[in-house]
Amino acid sequence: MSAEMTTTSAHPLGSFFPWWLLLIQGIIALILGIYLITYPIQTLMVIIVFLGAYWFVSGIFTLFGAFADTTDRGMKILLGIIGIILGLLILAYPYYSTFVVPFVFTIMVGVIALIYGFIALYGAFTGKGWGVGILGILSILFGLIILANPWVSTLAVPFVFGVLGIVFGFAAIVGSFFLRSAQKAA
Repeated sequence: MSAEMTTTSAHPLGSFFPWWLLLIQGIIALILGIYLITYPIQTLMVIIVFLGAYWFVSGIFTLFGAFADTTDRGMKILLGIIGIILGLLILAYPYYSTFVVPFVFTIMVGVIALIYGFIALYGAFTGKGWGVGILGILSILFGLIILANPWVSTLAVPFVFGVLGIVFGFAAIVGSFFLRSAQKAA
């Protein structure tokens, strides 16, 4: 086995994959982040079309998997059909999907933030501490802000993901070189 493929427990990621894979992921995240900030709608459309193609193909494989492995067959058939339908809808209507999919995602994030916030507040009142309560209040406020004007929140999605892509891309690139030196030392 080559030194590049050797893994080590000295680095938390060292036992999962080689350093160059993290480098490639970082470069892709960085490029996507830059494109999402400079060309938000066009880049989001490409990502959504890839998502539609993925759901379509995944739905087909899930359907075939339902007949190959009979455990949870009903759920696999349902998920396969939903994947195929969603994939076809996205591929048939890419312009609408570019706005509808992020809008639904934004609504889901707002609702999940509210649910988490109320659960955290309940936890704070049942003895989990004031820190959990503060996080609950912040989560509720975040959810309310998103749900108060979901269209504005949806317009911010490409920019938020762009910034996250750039930050995590740089972090992955830097981390890959640390991982490389840790793997070489092993």
